[in-house]
Amino acid sequence: MIVIDNLLNADEVKQFRSALDDVPFNDGRETAMGMAAGVKNNGQADPQHERTQQLANVLLAKLGNHPRVVSAALPQRIFPPCFNRYSELQNYGYHVDAAIMRIPNTPDVLRSDMSMTVFLSEANEYEGGELVIQTGFGEQSIKCDAGSAILYPSSSLHKVTPVTQGERVAAITWMQSMVVDPQIRQTLFELDQAIQSLIASESANREQLDQLHHVYHNLIRQFSAV
Repeated sequence: MIVIDNLLNADEVKQFRSALDDVPFNDGRETAMGMAAGVKNNGQADPQHERTQQLANVLLAKLGNHPRVVSAALPQRIFPPCFNRYSELQNYGYHVDAAIMRIPNTPDVLRSDMSMTVFLSEANEYEGGELVIQTGFGEQSIKCDAGSAILYPSSSLHKVTPVTQGERVAAITWMQSMVVDPQIRQTLFELDQAIQSLIASESANREQLDQLHHVYHNLIRQFSAV
């Protein structure tokens, strides 16, 4: 799991929330696939509404240009973001995201390698509503500040616990990575973050950084499938 702090700033979060107030929300089960429909209980912004599509495009642009998102996911395709809302007593039980998703209004499909939740409600606006992800180290419970996001493997079992007070609003999306193997993708992310730390600390000279960049990009060439 990788946290993306401040993907959206406070003003952008306010703009998203204000715009979503004008969008009708449908029963989230309408877009659930297979067994997930039986455990999904939330509202989802009408994907055909013009405002929803505008917000999705704004968020897509943000994701495609965010260095940490690109470094972590190495995205080849990003599913148009969806916007969901959990009111009191609503939840989404344990499920796994569909492996193959058809991109709306196109003949294209996407393999879901990485899932992302972008939090649009402040943590103190609601009780409950934690994103819980099963990992090799047990259950991890996540509740980020508004504007921050969490990236995690789409293969993970995960759930959203019942909201007991207030309202939880978030955006969700999925990414097909250029690097299929999650362990290699994680290693490339760690290598890139180490390079960025060296650049920021000015503790390596240009020749050393060039060598590291050389290795990093050649590894991407070796392991990417595009």
